[in-house]
Amino acid sequence: MRFFLGVFTVLFSFFSCTSDSEKKIDVSAIDVPFSVDRFDVDFYTTNKDNLLNVKKKYPFFFPEEITDSLALSKIASEDEQELFRETQQLYKDFSAVKKQLESLFKHIKYYNANFKSPRVITMLTNIDYDQRVIYADSLLIISLDVYLGKTHQFYASYPKYIKENNTKEHLIVDVANAIVNQQVVPGTDRSFLGKMIHEGKKMYLLDRYLPFITDKEKMGYEQDKLNWAIDNEEQIWMYFIEKKLLFNTDTKLNKRFLETAPFSKFYMEQDKLSPGKIGVWMGWQIVRSYMKHNTVSLPELLKISATDLLEKSNYKPKK
Repeated sequence: MRFFLGVFTVLFSFFSCTSDSEKKIDVSAIDVPFSVDRFDVDFYTTNKDNLLNVKKKYPFFFPEEITDSLALSKIASEDEQELFRETQQLYKDFSAVKKQLESLFKHIKYYNANFKSPRVITMLTNIDYDQRVIYADSLLIISLDVYLGKTHQFYASYPKYIKENNTKEHLIVDVANAIVNQQVVPGTDRSFLGKMIHEGKKMYLLDRYLPFITDKEKMGYEQDKLNWAIDNEEQIWMYFIEKKLLFNTDTKLNKRFLETAPFSKFYMEQDKLSPGKIGVWMGWQIVRSYMKHNTVSLPELLKISATDLLEKSNYKPKK
C-alpha cells in the first residue's frame, strides 16, 4: 500500500493484540449496530483549516511521519483528486453496500454470538489490490478504489484474473474473507490435503455468511473458468490421487494449486483453460459434501482433521 502502508502495518498489529450447502436463515431480528465513516470523503474534501478535525476523527491514519504538509500535498494532487472523483461516481451513495455489510454481520453473529460489528472506514489506497480490505477486530477498512469495475481504465494494465475481482459485486466477498481469515486458525497439517481442506472450510463459511452470493463471486472466477472447474472435477481429483499429491508436503504445490494465479499448473497442454486456486475449489467441494452427510456445527467443522473429514465426507467428484 502506498501513502498509508506504514500506518496500516502498525494498525493491524495493534488491533490483532449458491449451492445445496447454503443455509437460508432468518436473521431479521439480529441486531448488529455499526457505523460507516467515509475517510475518503473527509480527507479529499478537507483543507488546511479543517485538516485538524480530520486528524482527530482518524488519529490512527496520522502518525508523526505524516505531516500536515504531506497530507495537504496529497489532497491537492490532481491524480489523487481524479481517483477520488472516479470513486465517488460509484460510491457517493454507500447505502447499498451498507445493506450488504449489515446482512453479512447478521449472518456472522447468528453463527458466532460473541461477534461484534466493526467500525467500517472507507478510503483510497492508490489501487493497492493486495490490501483491498483490512479487518482488525474493531475496525474494517475498505479500499474503494479497488472496486470500480473490471473494465475501468485505471485497471487497463492489470492481469485479467486480478481485474475480475475489481468490482462492486466482489467487495462484500473480500470483506467476508477478511473476517473468515481471522476466524479460521491455520492448522498444523502441512499436507496438500490438509491445506485444501483448510481453505475449503473457509469457503464453506462464505456459504453460510453470504448465502445470496454466487459461487462465481465467492471464488472470484471468470464464468468460463468456473465452468471448467465444474466440468473437470473428476479429472482434477484423479490427477491429485494418481500423482500422489494428497499427502505431499511440498510447498511448491501452494503456487500450483492454492494461491491466486491466472491458472493452475498441472503441467499439461490445457493448463491455461483452468482457473487458479483449483485446490481451494476442490477443498470446498469436499467440505460441502462432508456437511451434506454429517450434522455438525461450524465450530465442530473447524476442529475436524482433514483426513477424518475426507473419510466421512462421502465425497464423489461430479463426472
